Amino acid sequence: MVPNLQEARDLLKKYNSGEFHLLHGEVVSGIMGCFARQYDPQNEVYWAAVGMLHDIDFELYPEEHCAKCVELLRSHDIDEGIIRSIVNHGYGRLDWVTVKPELQMEKILFATDELFGLIGACAMVRPSKSVRDMDMSSIKKKFKKKEFAAGCCREDLVQGAEMLGVSLEELMRQTLDAMKTLVDVLPV
Repeated sequence: MVPNLQEARDLLKKYNSGEFHLLHGEVVSGIMGCFARQYDPQNEVYWAAVGMLHDIDFELYPEEHCAKCVELLRSHDIDEGIIRSIVNHGYGRLDWVTVKPELQMEKILFATDELFGLIGACAMVRPSKSVRDMDMSSIKKKFKKKEFAAGCCREDLVQGAEMLGVSLEELMRQTLDAMKTLVDVLPV
């Protein structure tokens, strides 16, 4: 089954109750939808569902992240392509994830999941607490400070940009632009 966005949201809520995890799913879903409109418009809902569900197992099973989701999603008859894309966003960070992102959508999820964390942290230190008035210089400056948003794997950002064949700056710009489209519906 390929869930629509509401079905994906309901499934995420079945296994997650924390405000951060639910917001993270919504924002990454929105980012993926924005990228889909550019790269694969006929599959926007599919991309957004992958974004919504990508961390479905993280809140309950953080030590089994990207492994436990297979069981959870299969129990709901979720499409194997969605499961594969969700699992491989942990490539390189988690020993049990050996499937490298290959599809454009998978590469974008791999790169933007971590980038959301960096951009979100940049927004939190701004007076506005929003990406609405953020520019690229803020992100690039904070990216260089390893102690800032230390949980954000900068190597994944570099690797993700390389996978996509774009500069890191271009990946940052596209992701920031996508997040700016969400400010009226989500607190980003």
